[in-house]
Formats: sequence, C-alpha cells, structure tokens
Amino acid sequence: MDPYQQLIFADAEYANKGKVTRGETFLGQLDALLPRSIILAEIEPHYASGKGRGRKAFPLNAMLHVHVAQIVYNYSDPGVEDALYEIESLRRFCGIRLEAVPDESTILQFRHLLEAHGLME
Repeated sequence: MDPYQQLIFADAEYANKGKVTRGETFLGQLDALLPRSIILAEIEPHYASGKGRGRKAFPLNAMLHVHVAQIVYNYSDPGVEDALYEIESLRRFCGIRLEAVPDESTILQFRHLLEAHGLME
C-alpha cells in the first residue's frame, strides 16, 4: 500500500482531537496564501520523476511545502526532518505521512535543485 495513502491509528487519533491550535491555523492560512500551481509549474520541469533507478521521488507538492516550512520556521535540513517526525500538523501541511518523511539529504537536494535553476525567489 502507498505510504502516502495508508491510514494509521495516529491519523485517526489526531483527526478526533477537539482543538485547532494556533500553529494549525497559521499553517492553514499559509497554505491558502501559497501560489502552489504557479510555483509547481516552474519547478516541475526540473524535478526528478522518480521513474528511473533508485528510490521513488517524493511528491513535488510535498517537497515544496517542506521547503516553505523550512523557510518560515528557520529550520536547518536536519531540523526540518526532525520537526516532520515530531509535529503532526507540520506533516499534514506538507502532505507527508510519518512512514514517509524525507531525510535531510533529500531536503538538501531539493533546495540545491531550486538554487541551481534560479527558483529560490
């Protein structure tokens, strides 16, 4: 089963919590403000499809959200990886499941891809 689609107990538990935190509200507002389709269209021609050898590429939308979270919260590459493991609301913002968190080298490679093609602006 695809780790991005598989429902786990933690998801059900999180969905039934009673309060929406300020952090969740902020991430929701940030997501609404993000011109996702424009940014993704710029990055997509340069992003690996994951159809070749090696491990499957993370979804581009997820990596974009990881990058945005990294900038907003001023996380280092290892810091954002740790935050993704620790903070459920951040994983939801990024569209990442606990079983499929990108490691710090994947995060670094994504940022280098953006830098190499002048896409950081």
